[in-house]
Amino acid sequence: MPSESSPQRDSASPPQSRSPSPSARDTLTLRALVSTKDAGVIIGKAGKNVADLREQTGVKAGVTKVIPGVHERVLTVTGPVEGVAKAYTLIISQLVASAPSSPITSSPSTTHTSIRLLISHNLMGTIIGRNGLKIKAIQDGSGARMVASKDMLPQSTERVVEVQGAPEAIGRAIEEIGKCLLEDWERGLGTVLFHPGTGDDRSGGNRRSGYSGSAYNGSRRSNGEGNRGRTSPPGSPTQPHSPVATQPAANLRTQNISIPSDMVGCIIGRSGTKITEIRRLSGSKISIAKAPHDETGERMFTIIGTPEANEKALFLLYNQLESEKERRVGREQQQSELQD
Repeated sequence: MPSESSPQRDSASPPQSRSPSPSARDTLTLRALVSTKDAGVIIGKAGKNVADLREQTGVKAGVTKVIPGVHERVLTVTGPVEGVAKAYTLIISQLVASAPSSPITSSPSTTHTSIRLLISHNLMGTIIGRNGLKIKAIQDGSGARMVASKDMLPQSTERVVEVQGAPEAIGRAIEEIGKCLLEDWERGLGTVLFHPGTGDDRSGGNRRSGYSGSAYNGSRRSNGEGNRGRTSPPGSPTQPHSPVATQPAANLRTQNISIPSDMVGCIIGRSGTKITEIRRLSGSKISIAKAPHDETGERMFTIIGTPEANEKALFLLYNQLESEKERRVGREQQQSELQD
C-alpha cells in the first residue's frame, strides 16, 4: 500500500471506469480532482486512511499515481450512492481537520470547504435540469452550493462541478448528484476521462479549462516515442505527405488520450474513412493502440502535430464520440418503445 510520497497507484484502487453499465445501475463511480497534498491525506501513512475509509463505508476508493510536475490527482470512489456520499463526507471532514488551524477555531462540521467533482459533459444537463430547477433543488435541499464549469477539461469530455459548503452539506449534495447520474447513466457511456498532466499549456487546452496546474509538455513526456506500440486502424493509408511531416520538429506536440474500446470503431469508420478524414482535416498524425492499455479496457490514441492541429483533431474526435453516443441512446429508446 503506497504512502503519500509513493509514485505508485494504490494497488486496491478501482479502475478509472466510465459511467455505470446496465448490469451495475446501482453502483456509482464518482471521481474528483484533488491536490497532491490532499491525496496524501486521503491515502494516509502506509495507506491507513484509505483502508479505514473502505472498511467504514464499503466502497472502493483510490487515488491516481503521482506525475512529476503535476500538482493534481484524481480520487475515484465506487459503490452504492449512499456509501459514496458517506465516503466523500468522511474524506472532506478529514481534509478540513488536517488543515492548519485558523485563529478562530471552528469544528469540521461547520467549516465551509469544497470538492471538485468530475462529471461527464453529457450528464451536466441531468444535474442542472430544465431551467436550472434540478441544481437549485439539490442546493436548497442539501445546503451546499454548486458551481459548474462551462468548458470541458483538456483532452476529455469531463467538466468540473465544484460543491461548496460544510462537509455534511456536501455529502448530501453528492448523494443527490449520484442519484441523478445513475438515473441517466446511459448518457455517460463513452465519456473520455480527464487525466491530470495530459494538457499542453501551449496547445490551448488550458484556455478551455482554466486549470493551468494540469499542463505538461507533451513532447517531453513522449520522449520521441509517441508511436511506439501504436498502429494505424485497418484500411487507413500511411501519410508520407501529411502536413505534420512539413512542420519543424520543434513545433510538434504529442498528446495521448484514452477512448473506450467500444467507441473505437465509430471513430475509425468503415475501412478507416472517418479517422482518415479527421487526420486530413486536422493535419495531425493519429495512431491507435492495438489493445487496451490498462484494466479499464480503454485504447490509447496518440496525436502528433502542431498545437493548433492537435486541438482541431481533439475537437473532431470528441464530436464523433458525441454523435455516436446520441445515436446509441436513440436506438435504445426505439428498442424500448417497440418492446413496450
